[in-house]
Amino acid sequence: MHSCSSKDGAKIVMNCNKVTFKTETKVNTLSFKTISVNKKNAQKEWVVVDATDQVLGRLCTKVAKLLRGKYKPSFTPNSDCGDNVIIINADKVRLTGNKWTGRTYYTYSLYPGGQREHTPQSIFNKPNGPSTLVRKVVRGMLPKNRLGRTILGNLYVYEGNEHKHEAQSPKTIDINQYK
Repeated sequence: MHSCSSKDGAKIVMNCNKVTFKTETKVNTLSFKTISVNKKNAQKEWVVVDATDQVLGRLCTKVAKLLRGKYKPSFTPNSDCGDNVIIINADKVRLTGNKWTGRTYYTYSLYPGGQREHTPQSIFNKPNGPSTLVRKVVRGMLPKNRLGRTILGNLYVYEGNEHKHEAQSPKTIDINQYK
């Protein structure tokens, strides 16, 4: 097998009675720039998610991805590039199996004997319980650092059908369309 090059960059390969022509194209690699999103150039949107008859964990994983911005092609892991998410009807969320009473959450007051045990049912029955439960589950799916606390501030949870963010003109999305 013999090969030679011509003046225009075409490569001629001769192999036992067969001659093939290959053209090599050069790609301008300087045009491929990695875009890092920061607070100034992040394109944040306001979205409304209806939690009616949604399974709590599945809903919150998708909401956590929306908050982080992982559905966007310009996702940057070290910046707040996600959307502002409004969850309505948090009181109509559901859990499967016996997780209402079988799952336990622990809190500790830093005093001796200050460890408390809560079930999702006991959190849900308190005032503002549904919104507290949803925020607690989403917080567990975000980074455990300053960025995670900042991102959690972009989540707004309401128990009823009404919310107070109409001035931001949020768009309603179907959370089941996301993976």
